[in-house]
Amino acid sequence: MNIHNLLDPNNPLYLITDRQISGLSHIRIARLAIDAGVRTIQLREKHLSKKEIYKIALSIRNVTLRHKVNFIVNDHVDIALAVRSDGVHVGQDDMPVREVRKIVGKQQVIGVSTHTVYQAIKARQDGADYIGFGPVFRTGTKDAGQPKGLAGLNAVRKRVDIPIVAIGGITWENLNDVCAAGADLAASASGILTGNIRDNIRKMLDARKII
Repeated sequence: MNIHNLLDPNNPLYLITDRQISGLSHIRIARLAIDAGVRTIQLREKHLSKKEIYKIALSIRNVTLRHKVNFIVNDHVDIALAVRSDGVHVGQDDMPVREVRKIVGKQQVIGVSTHTVYQAIKARQDGADYIGFGPVFRTGTKDAGQPKGLAGLNAVRKRVDIPIVAIGGITWENLNDVCAAGADLAASASGILTGNIRDNIRKMLDARKII
């Protein structure tokens, strides 16, 4: 997959699935999000067995293929390869990017979570296709440290030339500011999954239309 397939300035939404926030299954979340216009979905699941995660990933892969939606698997390189996802996303404590590349080759894009300029530069040097950066704003979804703010995001933008997926506290109200600060994509879990998923997505997409 070409990393540029992920990029659309009019639709920068990158949904991260979360059962705890939404109270819905991953596949239900994916279907609702696709119907509302999301074009990139990442499966993130920390609590189920690998066998269960594989089954979920395979179901989402089938749906995303039918609708030509990008599908990223979080953490599990083997599952990403098995279901032929479009990409795999790893954290600072996961398998190094160079080793992930040996497994998935050029068929999948590789994203890396970063929290500092140094980590962002290193991910780029190691061969990441894109980086996740944050938390930009305060978020209760996961403990990722102190918010970096728009200035922190912009500092990273000035130092790396690969796409940046901003994450952390992103909603329809601050989406345009995040994009203006240098994000190519805006990842959201609670900003989309809290309340009515369709309405939240439409608010975010409408926000992009008014700039």
